[in-house]
Amino acid sequence: MSVNIIKLKIDGVEVTVPEGTAILKAAKDSGIIIPTLCNLEGLTAYGGCRLCLVEVSGTPKLFPACSTPVGPNMEITTQSDKLKEYRKMAVQMLLAERTHICSVCVADDHCELQAMANQLGVDHVMFERNWSQDEIDSTHDFLVIDRNRCILCTRCIRVCDQIEGVHTLDLKLRGKDSQVIMDLDEHWGNSCSCTSCRKCAKVCPVGAIYIEGEPIEHTKKRDIAEFIVERRNRR
Repeated sequence: MSVNIIKLKIDGVEVTVPEGTAILKAAKDSGIIIPTLCNLEGLTAYGGCRLCLVEVSGTPKLFPACSTPVGPNMEITTQSDKLKEYRKMAVQMLLAERTHICSVCVADDHCELQAMANQLGVDHVMFERNWSQDEIDSTHDFLVIDRNRCILCTRCIRVCDQIEGVHTLDLKLRGKDSQVIMDLDEHWGNSCSCTSCRKCAKVCPVGAIYIEGEPIEHTKKRDIAEFIVERRNRR
């Protein structure tokens, strides 16, 4: 089956990619980095963090680059004052939604949300903060989930389902009340499906899931899904 190759422009640079490629990937393959927190190579797109929004010539709408396919002769802008303000607002909303206090977080200096805030110049939050008091589940032998730090990116859920293949993790409720759960909302220590593979802790962008007693910099490995998928495809 032949693949249709199309031309488009990203930030004024002409790019040639297979039709249907996501804007995020087309940009990355051309050396153009679009910020994101929920997207990971090797996992399906989720479009939850809204940091990868881009402008497309001819429409006032903004599009999530991770889940929007390219089209012939598209003209895409990935960096502008408008996009920067939207991204700063998205980061502020994430910081306001849960209890994010960097100085007492296990992921301090190894947190993608913190790094993104620094990159965008977010030094305050204009929204009223929601100081959550969700349960910290440390019933597993070594894996811990602190839902007060969760940004609901679903990386952990997708890596558990699509890479490990057990789907121990899932979401319950909606909106700001959403929470990552194990099995049918069990304590982690009572989960009958968890394989203790640690992949959820490796891909968590913040300090929501971590390995007790292990330095966070040893745990984090955000390319684990891409690595495994690549090795599987070699067969």
